[in-house]
Amino acid sequence: MKTTSKLKNQITSADQARLDELFTDGLKDIYWAEKHLAKALVKMAKSATSEELKSAFEQHTAETEEHAARLEQIFEMLGKKAQAKKCAAMEGLIEEGEEIIESTDKGTMVRDCGLIMAAQKVEHYEISSYGTLRNIAVTLGHQDVADLLQQTLDQEGTTDKLLTELAESYVNEEAAAE
Repeated sequence: MKTTSKLKNQITSADQARLDELFTDGLKDIYWAEKHLAKALVKMAKSATSEELKSAFEQHTAETEEHAARLEQIFEMLGKKAQAKKCAAMEGLIEEGEEIIESTDKGTMVRDCGLIMAAQKVEHYEISSYGTLRNIAVTLGHQDVADLLQQTLDQEGTTDKLLTELAESYVNEEAAAE
């Protein structure tokens, strides 16, 4: 839903301050998520069976580190210190990925199928987070920040599509045959 210019003119400085606080908290949340996800992706890459999935996790580890650096740049652009705030959602998603590793047999496509499932849950969380943050940045008049958030959002979408392609091209079928 587009905000009309009439409504924008009615937004008070107090409203703007509350939205800015929510936005900053969201940035801190996703910053924590990216920092912890980078570590989890290393473990997921080591646990993957197929070379293609290992490679996808390794590539996304590098991108995740780039996302954290981009968030640091955003904090700087906003004149704020880059701070992380514990993200309970990402903590739970990472734990779920660890449970999949522990509950599946090493060297199986069933494990890879589970790792893809866990990774896509993470991607969908990140996509929704970055999309919302981008929209708030636009509302607050931070188009330069919104553009950086869009770059990350695009990368997250690409990763999600790659994981789907791996699952559909062979991982799921091979897992079903084990």
